[in-house]
Amino acid sequence: MPPLQFSLFILTVIFSIFTKPVTPASPPQPEFPCKPPRFHRHPFCNASFPAPARARSLVSLLTLREKIRLLSDNASAVPRLGIPAYEWWSESLHGIATNGPGVSFAAGPVGSATTFPQVLLMAAAFNRTLWSAVGSAIATEARAMYNVGQSGLTFWAPNINIFRDPRWGRGQETPGEDPMVASAFAVEFVEGFQGGRGGSEEEDDGLMLSACCKHFTAYDLEKWHDLTRYNFNAVVTQQDLQDTFQPPFQSCIQQGKASCLMCAYNEVNGVPACAMQDLLQKARVDWGFKGYITSDCDAVATIFEYQHFVKTREDAVADALKAGMDINCGSFLVRNTESAVEQGKVGEEDIDRALLNLFSVQLRLGIFDGDPRKGQFGRLGPKDVCKSEHRMLALEAARQGIVLLKNENKFLPFREDVVSSLAVIGPHARNISNMLGSYTGIPCRQKSLFEELQAYVQMTSHAAGCQDIPCNASDAFHEAVLAAKKADYVIVVVGLDLTQETEDLDRVSLLLPGQQMDLVSSIAATSKNPIVLVLTGGGPLDVSFAQNDPRIASILWIGYPGEAGGKALAEIIFGDVNPGGRLPVTWYTESFTKVPMNNMNMRADPSQGYPGRTYRFYTGDRVYGYGHGLSYTDFHYKFQSAPVKLTLLKSSRANPYRNRVLREAEGLASLDIAEIEESCDSLKFRVQISVTNVGDMKGSHVVMLFSRAPRLIRGTPQKQLIGFDRVHTFPNRSIETSILVDPCDHFSVVNESGRRTLVGGGHVLMLGDLEHIVSVELN
Repeated sequence: MPPLQFSLFILTVIFSIFTKPVTPASPPQPEFPCKPPRFHRHPFCNASFPAPARARSLVSLLTLREKIRLLSDNASAVPRLGIPAYEWWSESLHGIATNGPGVSFAAGPVGSATTFPQVLLMAAAFNRTLWSAVGSAIATEARAMYNVGQSGLTFWAPNINIFRDPRWGRGQETPGEDPMVASAFAVEFVEGFQGGRGGSEEEDDGLMLSACCKHFTAYDLEKWHDLTRYNFNAVVTQQDLQDTFQPPFQSCIQQGKASCLMCAYNEVNGVPACAMQDLLQKARVDWGFKGYITSDCDAVATIFEYQHFVKTREDAVADALKAGMDINCGSFLVRNTESAVEQGKVGEEDIDRALLNLFSVQLRLGIFDGDPRKGQFGRLGPKDVCKSEHRMLALEAARQGIVLLKNENKFLPFREDVVSSLAVIGPHARNISNMLGSYTGIPCRQKSLFEELQAYVQMTSHAAGCQDIPCNASDAFHEAVLAAKKADYVIVVVGLDLTQETEDLDRVSLLLPGQQMDLVSSIAATSKNPIVLVLTGGGPLDVSFAQNDPRIASILWIGYPGEAGGKALAEIIFGDVNPGGRLPVTWYTESFTKVPMNNMNMRADPSQGYPGRTYRFYTGDRVYGYGHGLSYTDFHYKFQSAPVKLTLLKSSRANPYRNRVLREAEGLASLDIAEIEESCDSLKFRVQISVTNVGDMKGSHVVMLFSRAPRLIRGTPQKQLIGFDRVHTFPNRSIETSILVDPCDHFSVVNESGRRTLVGGGHVLMLGDLEHIVSVELN
């Protein structure tokens, strides 16, 4: 070929390479079983068969070694049956998190997901509808990520342990200290997350995703002195177990229909939770649990290695499987189950039982129904992650949860036309990570508190004051003081972050870390006007110094407010939003740190100088009480209607004298709830409540109805939240709401034997400063 023709040929080839139409790459997808043409004919792939039958068919096809390799969160593939590997462990506490290996933000088109406020702040909203909506939004993003191969379908949330001790590093992850609120959150989040399905009695009822109630049970200590969560024995009375620790899990299973339960690391009364047959079978038999039980990660190894509850690894495997655990997060079962079978400590039927529970959940999720892109949720994809609706919901959750603790002389809200310059002080203010909390992912949008405040006041300056949250030096105080002096108004942002409280890390003090208190006082002493103090973090703080300092006019608690927390705070400070959050935990004084963290007793014991725990039983001093929260307006309540007497007739009871307790001098009695269950529905009533906004600003308001029972039973709570509702109000207008009261639940008390009893006599309904007595007659 002549040189010129050759050159033209080469140019033509090069041109064709670079101008050739590019075929768009097909979107990634998850690996799934039952792929045609080779594997879709297995009976377990036939979606017309009932899920239990499909699960049994699948188990029958597996060899023993294949079965054992499926007992880990990282379940192995079974190539000969076309079953790919599956990772059970994904996390979704308040958004899709990076903690679990089932989620990857780097392996596909989804690089971030909506980060909602940490659970404790969402609990402060006291809004069931919000909790359900958040669960549903997270589920949409999770299923969308699954469809492009970036997550699993089984998520280990929510954390519904009781925030028993203010030092607990993971209290931020929970709905707070009240078992009724924790129960309500569990039900709403799980129903929203699982797709609002799983509510029927049919085992094969489908699931959008699987939620997991954790950590079962009485888990609330990371590290205190020489105790860790791995070797801690939670000694719990039957009264406290049934009255405080168990109700959230029972509700999560019975009303929420959760499809997973996680057993905790700790022992309960001398037995490791994951080896406690009575505990795990109570969930399955008494509460009707239909799902799988996973250990916390390496909790089965802990039975042998830390708690020394058994003499061999094989005994740990046997105890956990025979107790009812189905899967081990970690490799302990994969490494030790075969030898446990060889030694006769575990039967193959024990493994089969576990696998049936595991496969039943996967079948309900549609994992064995073929290509997920052709399924019910196949349309979901990257466009459904970080949607504007979800980001707005994250903002609304932060707005509703933020709590105004103090507001002297109505110092807040600021007016934009009055504030010409603003100083924002504190190491938190420009660090987005301090707003997110534990078990978090990669947020959609990242704007700091400083940036959002600057959007309101252009002349906004920042000084850290402390180099970091531990604040062990005062070197940077001078710069912060100068910035405060120059500004018309000052906002100081201090508190906690994950260097102070998180998994494996409890606090030792309730005071602000390091020299933060000195920083706040220094700024308050030199600023032109009183300052606004913003507190971050989950754990309660003893800020008595600020509570009593007139130079600190306003205090706000923002918890870990999520990706939109800065905007929500700015809106509240400048009056675009009226704060309405309420504290979901008691804020104790520093003296509470003298109480041993390992003392699980909820009830006070004056003879031992023990003050009790949570608002229901605590008798000591507090900085702010449970449910405290101010507004920019004022509200008046009125009981519109409520009964004055309830009567349970003898004819309505199968055995009117069994398990009856009398105190004749006062004419009081109590009856075992189990004896009168058939009559409970007839006792229910609604309390009609009028709420009047008597101020000049609209806003939402949390109505909280408490009850106080006659003190017939030893250990009766001082008071108990029995209902709540969040209502939207307008200036100088009233709105009505109603709260359903179930006397068998709300007027009952758990006795020292752990049995719930309905107490006769005068029960006091408390609504703000109002009281109404309902007399219960047990004739």
